[in-house]
Amino acid sequence: MPAYLDNSRCDRPGPDIHDSEGSSSSSQQGLNSTAKWAASLENLLEDPEGVMRFREFLKKEFSEENVLFWLACEDFKKLEDKKQMQEKAKEIYRTFLSNKASSQVNVEGQSRLSEKILEEPHPLMFQKLQDQIFNLMKYDSYSRFLKSDVFLNHTRTDEEEEEPPDAQTTAKRASRIYNTCT
Repeated sequence: MPAYLDNSRCDRPGPDIHDSEGSSSSSQQGLNSTAKWAASLENLLEDPEGVMRFREFLKKEFSEENVLFWLACEDFKKLEDKKQMQEKAKEIYRTFLSNKASSQVNVEGQSRLSEKILEEPHPLMFQKLQDQIFNLMKYDSYSRFLKSDVFLNHTRTDEEEEEPPDAQTTAKRASRIYNTCT
C-alpha cells in the first residue's frame, strides 16, 4: 500500500517532546502548530499532524483524494531511481488521473497526460496538475477547514492544555498528597 494511503501512519500521534526539566511541551508545540496551520496551507502540509487533521476534514467533504494526490506527487519528486519513478508515476496515474482511477482528482488536462509519458518520467511531470490541486485546496477546502470543527476543536484543546492550573487547585492537590503521605 502506498504511504500516502496508509491511514495507520497518520492516526498515530507523534512522540511526546519533553523540555529540559522533563515536563511535556507537546501542548505548546501543538498550539504553535495550529497557529502555523492557520497562517498558510504550506505550513499545514509540512506538519504531519496538520496533514492528518486536514485529511480528516477532507474525508468528511469527500475530497481526501486531493491531499493524497498532492502528497503522492511530493513523494514522487524525491525519487531518483528511474525504475522507481516509472512505478510511482504509473501508480499515481492509475490511482488519481486515469478514467478508471479509484481516487480520481478533478484537474484540467488530465486526459492529455497519456500513459505513454509514464515511460519517461521526470520529477516535475505532475507539477502542473499538482499545482492545480494545491490551488483548489488553498482557495476552497483550506478556508473551510479553518472554520471547521476539526480545526477549531484541535485549537481549543491546545489552548486548554496551555492554561496554567489554578493555584487554589494546585494547593488542594498538594494538601491531599501531604495528608495521604503522613
